[in-house]
Amino acid sequence: MRRDGSQVFHVSDAEAGQSLLASLRRWRPQTAGLETAQLLRNHQVQIDGNLCENPQRRLKTGEVVKVLPHAIAAPPTEDDIRIHFVDEQLVVVEKPSGMTTMRHAEEAHWSARRRRREPTLEDLLPDVLAKSLSTSRRGRTHRARPPRVIPVHRLDRDTSGLMVFARTVAADRSLVKQFREHSIDRSYLAIVPGEIAEQSVESFLARDRGDGKRGSVSDPEQGQHAVTHVRPIELVNGHTLLECRLETGRTHQIRIHLSEAGHPVCGDKDYRGPFGSKPIVDRSGAPRLALHAAELGIEHPLTGEPLHFETRLPRDLANFLRRLRRDA
Repeated sequence: MRRDGSQVFHVSDAEAGQSLLASLRRWRPQTAGLETAQLLRNHQVQIDGNLCENPQRRLKTGEVVKVLPHAIAAPPTEDDIRIHFVDEQLVVVEKPSGMTTMRHAEEAHWSARRRRREPTLEDLLPDVLAKSLSTSRRGRTHRARPPRVIPVHRLDRDTSGLMVFARTVAADRSLVKQFREHSIDRSYLAIVPGEIAEQSVESFLARDRGDGKRGSVSDPEQGQHAVTHVRPIELVNGHTLLECRLETGRTHQIRIHLSEAGHPVCGDKDYRGPFGSKPIVDRSGAPRLALHAAELGIEHPLTGEPLHFETRLPRDLANFLRRLRRDA
């Protein structure tokens, strides 16, 4: 068993062709049969990093089966996208964790089949909007034509929370300008190990801090100015629930600043402590990256009206926080 409570099994030549359920029962003889099947239903089993729920899945030589100590969320779908606001200029949505915002350049060559299997928020949002804008006449539902959406910012794949998309070119220009001028009000909730005091973290972030990863550098000419305001909300069982308010919005900014402060976000697999130091082991059992974009404040691109949106922790992180409280 690993430090995080997970178990890893490597499929041998002799085990190839056997069902996942039968192999799990052999690898874990101390676990009752019904409990083993429950692991699959609870989304606690991965094969080569991908969630697997099929008990009759035939294993192949060299595959890695991982049994997680806690349930993880199933891959998000169109039904997991929640619209908070929509008009002719923009749409504000809540992105589920596990879904990328838009296609990366290196995904341009992907086949249509693979795109459908791994859709982005940008791919799915037009159909979600079309359904929400459908009208009913004489008992029949008339689907609106899928409207255009223009992404103006990103959230990391495993970060959940509020995002805004433009629906017109004019709105896109206005929102991009607001982000560039840092006039957007953005606040995140994060759960980190240890106790961290209220503070403002300021640094210069570069694409390569020296080991191929993003991070803070000492030379201002080599990085972008980044400021994160951190405020503890609750200390629970050796962890802290934080509010992180962005003054600037750089890629991975919150994750990097908290990691370099010695308090990496629970569930973060990339940033695990200050550069050059021994990685901090995550023993929290977080179901995924414990980071959620909880507040978004913008100026309407057409009317200038201030718009403010808030959302609570999603169910997976709320359950994780409750478990920390219960185990305290």
